Amino acid sequence: MRGICDDLHLEHLALDALVAPLSEAQWSLPTPAEGWSIRDQISHLWFFDQRAAMALRDPDEFAADMQRLLASGGTQASVEPGRAITGAELLAAWRADRTDLLELARTVDPSSRVPWYGPAMAARSFLTARLMETWAHGHDVADALGVSPPVTERLKHVAHIGVRARPFSYFINGLELPPAPVYVALTAPDGSVWEWGEPSPDAVRGDALDFCRVVTQRRHVSDTGLVVEGAAAIEWIGIAQAFAGDPGNGRAPGQFTS
Repeated sequence: MRGICDDLHLEHLALDALVAPLSEAQWSLPTPAEGWSIRDQISHLWFFDQRAAMALRDPDEFAADMQRLLASGGTQASVEPGRAITGAELLAAWRADRTDLLELARTVDPSSRVPWYGPAMAARSFLTARLMETWAHGHDVADALGVSPPVTERLKHVAHIGVRARPFSYFINGLELPPAPVYVALTAPDGSVWEWGEPSPDAVRGDALDFCRVVTQRRHVSDTGLVVEGAAAIEWIGIAQAFAGDPGNGRAPGQFTS
């Protein structure tokens, strides 16, 4: 677990560096997620970092909490705690609880199963999903501030979840997964190529950042440089979703050009 915990810690620090200098007024800046401010993005991460620690520490308590959450509005409940406190208080609380999560996670068997809002996951995959969520919501914060998101080798974690979530993307949209495999080849930040699958007529090629933006629904594919070939690949990229929950609306085409 050391490697993924170290990478999640670095992802926390990258986002922390964006929000730590904010004034109280800036915490209320709108982000591309409709109705969500920077404060809401960090509150959401804080809330679910708490639930992640709960799932690792006490699965029964987590199961009961999950039922309460689903009965009280689901994801929207995650932004309410942050709206009740100042930005500085929110940042301090998030720092404390994400530290608790990582300290706990470092003691867990990476193959142990962890309950979540869907199928249970292996602990290492569970922490990888937390990294993906941190990066994706951090991207919204970066967009709100008009700066570029972090582009590091940690993108491989996000890309991997995006590829592995192809069956989920179909399931959550009520569609049948086609039998054709899709080859994915992405240019990493260091210029190397990350590959999933074997070369085939159905393929997605391009920059790793663009792919991560599309599978986390932070950019419409038409606003990226991705090359998508074959009917199966085109269909998948149109519904790709790396995160749990209902089908996301994504970003409208033309909303961003970077």
